[in-house]
Amino acid sequence: MIGRLPAKRIRPAAASPAAASDSCKNYLRRAAGCFAVAALLAASSATAQITVNTKTGAVTNTSNGTTINTVDRRFQQIEPTHIPLTRSQLDAKTRLELIRLLQAEQGFAMRPFPRGHKGLTLAANGKLEPAGESYLDMVTSEGLSAKPGDRVVLTDIKIAHSRIVFDLNGGPDPKHRFLRHVQIGVGPEMTGPVVQDADQEPVGARLSLTFEDHVPELTGAEVKALLAPLISFDVKTPVQAFTDTLPAKLKDAILNHHVLVGMTTDMVLFAKGQPEGKSREMDGQMPFEEWIYGKPPQDVEFVRINGSRVIRLEIAKVGETPVIFTKDEVTGLLRTDGTPLEPPGQGPRIAKVGDLERDPDTQAPAPAPSLRKPGEKLPADDQGTGVMRPVQMPKPKLAEQPDAGSGTTPDAQTSPAAPDASQPGPAKPQPFPQAGTDQQN
Repeated sequence: MIGRLPAKRIRPAAASPAAASDSCKNYLRRAAGCFAVAALLAASSATAQITVNTKTGAVTNTSNGTTINTVDRRFQQIEPTHIPLTRSQLDAKTRLELIRLLQAEQGFAMRPFPRGHKGLTLAANGKLEPAGESYLDMVTSEGLSAKPGDRVVLTDIKIAHSRIVFDLNGGPDPKHRFLRHVQIGVGPEMTGPVVQDADQEPVGARLSLTFEDHVPELTGAEVKALLAPLISFDVKTPVQAFTDTLPAKLKDAILNHHVLVGMTTDMVLFAKGQPEGKSREMDGQMPFEEWIYGKPPQDVEFVRINGSRVIRLEIAKVGETPVIFTKDEVTGLLRTDGTPLEPPGQGPRIAKVGDLERDPDTQAPAPAPSLRKPGEKLPADDQGTGVMRPVQMPKPKLAEQPDAGSGTTPDAQTSPAAPDASQPGPAKPQPFPQAGTDQQN
C-alpha cells in the first residue's frame, strides 16, 4: 500500500524578546504596506468606474452601465471670441502699463475655476483647454477655487514670450516655501521660521492666455474682452454675475424671483433669498427638506428640495386651490443637446380633495373620513333605519277680516267667552221624570 506520510512539524527555536519585537515590527510594517497598496487599488478602481461622454455630457457608471448625471453644458467647450489683434509686439512701456491696469482687478467667474499648478489655458480668440471630461476630472481631483458668480481677484500677472499668466485669488502655489524652513538665532537659542503661516494651503486658481507667436500690443479693455468667456469684469451685483452664466429662461426666472422645479439651492437663494421656515420630512424612503416662503394672506410657496435640487413646488393662495408643479424645467436647459427630460404638454397639476384621482366609471368613491377604528361598531349601527313618511305641511292661518277694527279676530267674536271663576256657571239641564212617577217639589 502506497500512501503519503504526514509531514513533520518543525518547531522554531525560542527567540529572544528583542528579536521577537523586531519581527513584530517588521510584520506590522508589511501589513501597513499591504493596506496602503489595497487602498490605492481601491481608489484607482473607484475612479475608473466613472466615465463622462464629452458629446452628450452623460456621466455613466461602467460597473453597471447606469447613467448617474449629466455634465453641465457650461463645462463643455466655450464659444470663442472675435477680438482684432495687431501684429506688433508688446514693448516694455505697454507691458508695465498693462500690468498696472490689470493688477488687483476684480471680476466675476463665469464657470467653475479649479485649483492646481497647471490651471486653465485659454487661446486668444480660440478654445479652452481642458474641456469636457478633462475639465471635469481637473475640478474633481484638484478641488474648486471659485464657483460661477463668485468674485475673483487678479493677484499676480506674468507676461512671457507668447502668454500672459494670471493668478486668481492668490494663485494655486504656496507662498514662501523656502522661508518656511529658515530660522535665525545665536547659539542654541533659535527663533521660529521666518515666515509663520501655519502651512496654509493655497485656494487660488491659474489662467493662462496664450497667443500664436508673441504677445501683441494690447490694452486693458482688449485683455478683458479676451477673458470674457471665463471672467466678466463688468460692474454687477452678485445676482447679475451669477445669472449671466445661465440660459435666458432661467436668468429671467431668477431676476423675477420665481422658483422652477430643477433649480439648485444656490439658484433658489438668489431668486428668493433665505426661507422664512424649514422642515425636514420623509416621503417613503426619500428624505426631503421643505423651504417655506411667505405668510397668509400673501401667497405661500412650499419648495421641496432633495439633495441640492428642487423636486416639487406648491403655491398656495388664499381662497384658491393650491397649484403643484413637479415637471423639471431646468435640467433640460442645461443639458448638452438641449432636449428636455420629459415630453412637452404637461402643465401644472391642480391639487384635488385628498390629492387622489379616481375614475368614476371603474373605481368606487373613497369612504368618508371617520374616527372609528377598523371594524369598530357603535350601538346606533344595530338599530334599523325608519321608514320615510310623507312630509306634513303646516295648515295655513285664516286671513284677517278687513272690518276688524277692534283688534279681535272672527274666531274671538263667534266663540263664547270663558266663564269667570267668581260667577256661577250656567244651570245644568234637569232630566224629565219618567211616566208613573211623582215629581218632587
